Amino acid sequence: MYKAVIFDFDGTVCDTGEGILKSARYALDAFGYQVSEDDDLSYFIGPPLLVVFQERFGATAEQAVALVSKYRERYTNTGLFECHLYDGMEKLFASLKRDGIKLGIASSKPKKYIDILLEKFGLVKYFDAVCGVDFQADCEPKHSVLARCVAALGVSPQEAVMVGDRSYDVDGARENEMDAIGVLWGYGTKFEFIESGARFIADKPEDVEAIALGLFEQTEKVNPIYDGRILFMHRDDVMLCNGKTADRECVDHPGGVAVIGITDDDEILLVRQFRYPYKETIYEIPAGKVEKGEDPFETGKREFLEECGATADEYFSLGEIYPSPGYTNEIIRLFGAKGLHFETQHLDEDEFLEVHKMKLNVLVDKIMNGEIKDAKTVAAVFKLKEKLNR
Repeated sequence: MYKAVIFDFDGTVCDTGEGILKSARYALDAFGYQVSEDDDLSYFIGPPLLVVFQERFGATAEQAVALVSKYRERYTNTGLFECHLYDGMEKLFASLKRDGIKLGIASSKPKKYIDILLEKFGLVKYFDAVCGVDFQADCEPKHSVLARCVAALGVSPQEAVMVGDRSYDVDGARENEMDAIGVLWGYGTKFEFIESGARFIADKPEDVEAIALGLFEQTEKVNPIYDGRILFMHRDDVMLCNGKTADRECVDHPGGVAVIGITDDDEILLVRQFRYPYKETIYEIPAGKVEKGEDPFETGKREFLEECGATADEYFSLGEIYPSPGYTNEIIRLFGAKGLHFETQHLDEDEFLEVHKMKLNVLVDKIMNGEIKDAKTVAAVFKLKEKLNR
């Protein structure tokens, strides 16, 4: 477990790309540099601007200073605010703080800009140290900024991990003898992180917390076993946080949706059908598989109509569940439905089931005495009951 997590800012915490790239093009155009429309200028995100103008465009040190000044002419008033937080970042910061982990920012961006955006997004409260550059020394290397942040947090480099979206972040961590996490939601690539020696690669913000707590399992290789009409089975080689390896068997599933419909008389719509894996006939709420590219909400409405012949005036979310996280990545989204209307069922050719109505309190009793065991039905019933009680 790490005592501190230090984040890069641009491309890691916040997608500031639009403002940076427009301001860079603004500066280059002003000084007559030829930049094609095909050049996305993404190399401006991460490293110090002075370095990029000199290395990419052959500017002298004096010319680079003038280019940076012109860049900031637009960026300070306009470009700074052409940005947005990456999804899940504030939730990540809040979770890490609850875990008792110190948070810092180490960025090649001027600290004044970072402070403005942290305030704008309401994130100031999460950070114990914010280290950027100043306008007079904006060529300070990443490893130096990172070292200042580690010192400000009061931890050793080995007790902290650097989180960034480019190889510059990984390089800065290595020079401080720190571990690094490369994130794939920013501007870097998996190959870039492997080549630069990142210890971990995160697909989503939640991965960072798992790494910080010493719980993460990183996929090293996927070994296919079976690729079927619905399911894909594979045995993966994974690296654990302690550096050891293990294997994990997994079943990929496209996900499903279940709908619990309740009538004006507090009756729940159930379907009774034979479930081959258990060799049993069971009661459950109507559900179905999400088709590729389909909105889960539309899946729910479709399955409700097909299996129960029902539509509703109102549908509402009851969240989602992981039915068996030990071996499958299936997610089931749950919806409630009320104001019901009944039409004709539209069952598939190989689908045979009966529709039943059951009082909510009777259904709860049957769940408690073990007559009804279907996990999605159990979860939906108690979620709905709690929602109605509230």
